[in-house]
Amino acid sequence: MSARRIVPNIHSEALEESSKFYGMLGLEEVMNHGWIVTLASPSAPTAQISIMTGDKTAPITPDMSIEVDDVDAAYAAMCAGGAEIVHPLQDEEWGVRRFFVRDPNGRVVNVLGHR
Repeated sequence: MSARRIVPNIHSEALEESSKFYGMLGLEEVMNHGWIVTLASPSAPTAQISIMTGDKTAPITPDMSIEVDDVDAAYAAMCAGGAEIVHPLQDEEWGVRRFFVRDPNGRVVNVLGHR
């Protein structure tokens, strides 16, 4: 298993204003689901930031997202290691399979893979 990208998630009630702010740094919108917007660098597409009002299917907003090549293996490793799972492994309607886990610092990490 390996990580493909790591994206910080910023909780915001001002998606449009935040998008414009980060756009001034050269980031462009690459995804917009209404409740989450992801911006990326045109020259380095894995350099991304997500801004979200809240998570659509989870009770908590994650602090970051880590895309892995095998989310089931990541879930198994976290469970075997005794990590706190705060949102169960599930398939989402927008094409990802994911779970949330709390790191030792209390940060919530959205671990995902694209289907």
